[in-house]
Amino acid sequence: MTSEPQAHPYPPAAAHADDVAPVPRRIRGVLGGRTVVDTTRATYVWEWSHYPQYYIPLDDVEPDVLVDESTEHRGRRGRIRVHGLRVGDQHRAGAAQVVVESPLDGVAGTVRFDWAALDHWYEEDEEVFVHPRNPYVRVDALRSTRHVQVRLGDTVLADSSSPVLLFETGLPTRYYLPGPDLRHEYLSRTTDTETACPYKGTTSYYLSATVDGVQHPDIAWCYSFPTAAVAPIAGLVAFYPDKVEILVDGQRV
Repeated sequence: MTSEPQAHPYPPAAAHADDVAPVPRRIRGVLGGRTVVDTTRATYVWEWSHYPQYYIPLDDVEPDVLVDESTEHRGRRGRIRVHGLRVGDQHRAGAAQVVVESPLDGVAGTVRFDWAALDHWYEEDEEVFVHPRNPYVRVDALRSTRHVQVRLGDTVLADSSSPVLLFETGLPTRYYLPGPDLRHEYLSRTTDTETACPYKGTTSYYLSATVDGVQHPDIAWCYSFPTAAVAPIAGLVAFYPDKVEILVDGQRV
């Protein structure tokens, strides 16, 4: 009877700069319609404590897309050789750092890409936005019957007893409210603002409020098609607590 392989442990508690851990998910990156990265052997490297970056084995990067720029530098993570990326007529100068030598376990022989240099990133078959997801961050969207009221001065913008509460590690609770519980006479989609989150996806729209003739832009947002992990918030609206007053069961947030 053979023993089960031992997994490389994640760093304890919250990660620190230069902590390293294996990525248990398939990672793919796409540029110009071509998959240039496809690996099940990526490594998380925490360049700072809030979230990691992917370091991809050089063997799992399409070799003809890397353009050696004949530039090297040294840092905490070792000796780095800078490369550009080229796919067809698309060129991303200085977008890839090949780690030639490193004091960090398992990092030599990997490539670190500038996130925005690729058009799309995927964990398994789900697209990831902004940066890699931190394996220490948990996001839960829970339906509730707590009473949530949103006010701007003396004006009530929303009043709901069927919110979805979103709990995300390290962040304040967000309260997502159904459309029928909003006071639409004060709210409108007046901006083209769009933001993205690695855990929730890309916002579909933002709302502004107009009260007593004064416009208050971008006070709330909506994800019409969020990631599967937070599906209950689909189509609901959340407000910025620093732009409005939010009361939960009569207590101000």
